[in-house]
Amino acid sequence: MKKLFLAASVLLLSAGVFAQAKKAEDVVKFKELAYDFGKIKQGTPVSHEFGFTNISTSPVIIESAVPSCGCTTPVKPEGAIAKGKDDKITAGFNAANVGPFNKTITIKVAGVDLPVQLRITGEVLTADAYTKYEASKSNKAGR
Repeated sequence: MKKLFLAASVLLLSAGVFAQAKKAEDVVKFKELAYDFGKIKQGTPVSHEFGFTNISTSPVIIESAVPSCGCTTPVKPEGAIAKGKDDKITAGFNAANVGPFNKTITIKVAGVDLPVQLRITGEVLTADAYTKYEASKSNKAGR
């Protein structure tokens, strides 16, 4: 009896160890997971749409879109996305502070264990630095 109990316990524990957690990437396929805004002007908000497709066999709900800081404002779809349908998550960034940025948005899909992270990067320049940057781009294009 002890051997049977021990065998059953080992089987249960090993099944739990080898079971794979369901990932968000298993049900929604993003066209891209990262976007680089490049150089942007301080005080000028920017946004980017992260498009995705429901690749599961049933409707999915984006439960939450949580930014890594208050300077990033994600907008997620409300309601269920039917199988095979496309939708988007919009990532807004306020560009208030000068310097490089690297921000994430953690996307949680209902009924899925592991979320997916979207990333936005870029560099915020002062108005003067941005004007010089734009001028240097124009000079290079004119050659």
